[in-house]
Amino acid sequence: MLTADQRVDAAELLRAAETGRRPISPLIRSHRGIDVVDAYQIQLLNIRRRLDAGRRVLGHKVGLSSAAMQQMMGVTEPDYGHLLDDMALAEDVPVDPRRFCQPRVEVEVAFILGEDLPPGCTEAEVLARTAALAPAIELIDSRITDWRISLPDTVADNASSAAFVLGAARVPPSHVDVKRIWASLSRNGEVLAKGRSDAVLGNPATAVAWLAGKVAGFGVRLRAGDVVLPGSCTRAYDARPGDTFHADFTGLGTVSLTFQEGQA
Repeated sequence: MLTADQRVDAAELLRAAETGRRPISPLIRSHRGIDVVDAYQIQLLNIRRRLDAGRRVLGHKVGLSSAAMQQMMGVTEPDYGHLLDDMALAEDVPVDPRRFCQPRVEVEVAFILGEDLPPGCTEAEVLARTAALAPAIELIDSRITDWRISLPDTVADNASSAAFVLGAARVPPSHVDVKRIWASLSRNGEVLAKGRSDAVLGNPATAVAWLAGKVAGFGVRLRAGDVVLPGSCTRAYDARPGDTFHADFTGLGTVSLTFQEGQA
């Protein structure tokens, strides 16, 4: 494990990489001995810095929620990051790619909570306490050079989260089968991928239930009104200046994200 000073140093390196758009070498190289406990503490240091500057927590995202990603990282559970108000994007406002280091997009079924979620809740309780599902695109980014991330790297880096956008639809969970929502992702009119919501731990509600228990260990509760992104239905795809992404979900509608042209 790292010392308190080493955690502060690692948090500052990530903060500078994000604000300056200059990715850094993996923390597992620069901070030998870093573990997942260190990584979550580093993540929280930067989140608290942003909260102290006036930002608000809108919810959380779950990462590493597919079997393939967990196998690649050598882990048996997901990880999580924070969604802050300055990470929320609008469909009708093109995104400045200069905000990011090496952005990619993922398609997700967002959960908008109607009631607080207690630790230890079941999938059925998650659905009962969810006000609505919404189509979502998460914009992930890595402040680690060339996405050469280990588990501690991505956890410390807010689970590689950078921004998100929700589509207009708000659908009660009772109106769809949350395990069988198909999603199609296109870039500039070309279909890139199709996937189904059960790619997320077999049931995206399972990821939300896991998250409720995981954050409780840090003294956090998932609250009514929170947005939870449980994980992607497909792999992630690179985003370039001028790209327009469009995702279409069966029973949930659509969501789009456009990047400004000519800037990188």
